[in-house]
Amino acid sequence: MTFPVTTVDLGPRVQAGFTTRVGGTSAPPWDTLNLGAHVGDDPEAVASNREVVAAWLGVPVAYATQVHGAQVLHVTAPPEPGVWTVGEGDALVTTRTDVALGVLVADCAPVLLADPRAQVVAVAHAGRAGLAAGVVQAAVAAMVDLGAQVDQVVSVVGPCIAGCSYEVPASLRDEVAGPVPGAVTTTRWGTPGVDLVAGVRQVLSDLGTARTDVVGTDTYDDVSLFSYRRDGPVTGRFAGLVRLADRPDT
Repeated sequence: MTFPVTTVDLGPRVQAGFTTRVGGTSAPPWDTLNLGAHVGDDPEAVASNREVVAAWLGVPVAYATQVHGAQVLHVTAPPEPGVWTVGEGDALVTTRTDVALGVLVADCAPVLLADPRAQVVAVAHAGRAGLAAGVVQAAVAAMVDLGAQVDQVVSVVGPCIAGCSYEVPASLRDEVAGPVPGAVTTTRWGTPGVDLVAGVRQVLSDLGTARTDVVGTDTYDDVSLFSYRRDGPVTGRFAGLVRLADRPDT
């Protein structure tokens, strides 16, 4: 490993973790480990940063073009060299051991999921709109389609903007309140807010998954992470990453 990464436990033969903004080659304001290819950064720097991440995982990483929806992409092969995205969607799922899955964020919640027994993994990009649209439910459903059992699915919600920092107009808070009432909160300023972590945990609990862990870092407050709300529209993206490791007998 050549860069700081928060590793998390998703069970046997599952490698997973979250990057920070440290350890890459991008210049300010994307400094330094920006993994987003859509934010105005030098493509060569982004490619180099993605290579660093792939080296840690030991396999190529599939990333999607995220649009704040609930579309799930089934990754059936590693991306070809130089391919930035495997398609438009906000969740990825695979049973392959020769490719990792990545979800890019700068305040939205990166959700990593695995059924270690069935050997199925997934990632979901759970921002306010995606959470309301059902991206987490869609990711779990796609895992089940590939052999996972809901009561064996374990997950981790990575660093994201905390409810106390995520101020939204009351109308947008209310859009989330209908499908995910657990996400409704009040900010530190006493204004309407959305708690992405609480919302994701509610959804996964309602589905009956086995366990949901939370990293608990607020991107708005932690300058080691990219934050759209804190830094403005020109900033980078860090990643949540998961892969199935090869079986010992292969």
